[in-house]
Amino acid sequence: MEQLILGGMPARLFACTPARLATFDCPRRYRFAYVDQPPPPRGGPWAHNVVGAVVHLALARWFGLPRPQRLAEHGADLVHENWQQLGFRDDAQSARTAVTAAGWVERYLAEVDPRAEPVGVERTVATRSERLAISGRVDRIDERGEELVVVDYKTGRHVPDEADARTSPALALYALGVRRTLRRACRRVELHHLPSGTVAAFEHDDASLATHLDRAEATADAVDAATGELAAGVDPDAAFPAVPSPACRWCDFRRSCPEGRSAAPEVPPWAGLAEPA
Repeated sequence: MEQLILGGMPARLFACTPARLATFDCPRRYRFAYVDQPPPPRGGPWAHNVVGAVVHLALARWFGLPRPQRLAEHGADLVHENWQQLGFRDDAQSARTAVTAAGWVERYLAEVDPRAEPVGVERTVATRSERLAISGRVDRIDERGEELVVVDYKTGRHVPDEADARTSPALALYALGVRRTLRRACRRVELHHLPSGTVAAFEHDDASLATHLDRAEATADAVDAATGELAAGVDPDAAFPAVPSPACRWCDFRRSCPEGRSAAPEVPPWAGLAEPA
């Protein structure tokens, strides 16, 4: 049943994506990204984000090819065709990284059955609770027997394990979105790490998915509370405090946050590459 407010009207749901909720791990970063108008300037592009975006695009387009053309080497070709030279130290580093990323994709696709049609590729799914209206785009949705599986590609330095799959709020919310959108059972979530070839998986049950949903609703409550304080005249930096950590070195809003600059040294935009070239 939907939550009601005075007059019997349904309460306004908190509309969000998993990525937006995750941004509130630092309320200051959330404010810069979603509250301040105009927002502070962002930093320049990160090379590792470019790699991730191109690899995701290549894999999505590969599944869109006619089956006879779904050869592993064509996935590598798609990496090169869509490459962007942004955030790299120089053209030589960019070129070497493109070859590396194309190799990841070719090795990965060599293990994929080109005849298998995913249920969804870059598919938007959504779900709702009494508090939230959540939507997000899933990299791939596979059919395994009677159930659907959420597949999320990773290209970063960190090699994921079962704990990463189990504790990922985004994967759990995607599974709930698949259930509601496609009206099919979905419990299994997988992280496919292309640099290492690792697949980290977890089988959710109703209790674990409910736990993730409860945490998402708690985050929405915290966002609304901070936004209410801001509207009441509380200092923005107090309503949305910074949470300094080593992760501040990767924050797009680092230049606008003194606490973030003090928490971690500045790094070059290519520092996050899985295999620095």
